[in-house]
Amino acid sequence: MSRPASPTYRTRNWPAYNEALKRRGSLTIWFDPEMSWDAAPTGRRGRQQTYSDAAIQTCLSMKVLFGMALRQTTGFVESLLQLVGLDWTVPDFST
Repeated sequence: MSRPASPTYRTRNWPAYNEALKRRGSLTIWFDPEMSWDAAPTGRRGRQQTYSDAAIQTCLSMKVLFGMALRQTTGFVESLLQLVGLDWTVPDFST
């Protein structure tokens, strides 16, 4: 039994095709300055958390999304925060 022939597509609008390929590589990341990056005090005994769950989840999402190691993720998020102009500290790899 022979395989059916795969359809061939012809690109007729090259400028739109090239623009679509460029948009495919575009990256936009938003950091809300009003986000609670530092953890709220719990009022319980012991050491208080330094970073909020949202901050840790943001860093781990970047790690999984870009397939980086934890230390690379720390540097990546630090550079993003520096580009945005936020002076937040970043959870390190042991957090």
